[in-house]
Amino acid sequence: MLRALRRPKWIVAALFVVAVTAVFVRLGFWQLDRLEQRQLMNAVGEERIGAEPVSLASLLVGAEGDLGSLQYRRVFVIGTYNPSEEMLIRSRVHLGQAGFHVVTPIVTDEGWAVLVNRGWVPLSMDSTPVEARPEAGKHRVEGWVQLTQTRPSLGPEDLPGDQVVFNRVDIGRMSEQITHSLAPVFIVASGEEDSDLPALVDPPDFGDEGPHLAYAIQWFGFAAVALIGFYFLVRRKGPQST
Repeated sequence: MLRALRRPKWIVAALFVVAVTAVFVRLGFWQLDRLEQRQLMNAVGEERIGAEPVSLASLLVGAEGDLGSLQYRRVFVIGTYNPSEEMLIRSRVHLGQAGFHVVTPIVTDEGWAVLVNRGWVPLSMDSTPVEARPEAGKHRVEGWVQLTQTRPSLGPEDLPGDQVVFNRVDIGRMSEQITHSLAPVFIVASGEEDSDLPALVDPPDFGDEGPHLAYAIQWFGFAAVALIGFYFLVRRKGPQST
């Protein structure tokens, strides 16, 4: 078998197999790196969302432009809802039923506003203000921070001009039709679930580590198959080759 590996065609084949195996192994370790990053993100997110809520205004002052450090932080804001500038986010599912998320700006005493995702409503509530409007007066809203959502490369685009229904919570786009200055993040409202609408959005699942471990095992498996397969191929055909 070793004699066969000295022949040019087997040398080329061996180099190819080694290169392919190296790629498979590298992809396997890449998936393990992604798994480690996902575990770290889950740990950070779980710690943030499990903490006591703090004032959004104080967080924004301390962030110093690093908005990513605010994601999933538990916050509260005190202000008055403005249902006249309410918006809907399409293609949202709750308990297997299609509908919208209701996003309403809440205006603080300082004069700035923040968008609040108040939860899910069915497709029949397709105009604003929705029937499940907040009570008048001042509210203390608790929830977790989410960053503005951007359009993916192949995602649907929101139309220009004032709109009722959007594809995502794009704060920059929505600010074009909001009277008050908007905070650069929005809040997903949380609280005790009840039978009233809007139905609160489920908190993120930080126990899901994704498919990275399975993908890593798959790539390492491909590497093993390539090496073992080449070994048996050379063993079976090498001595007979000319």
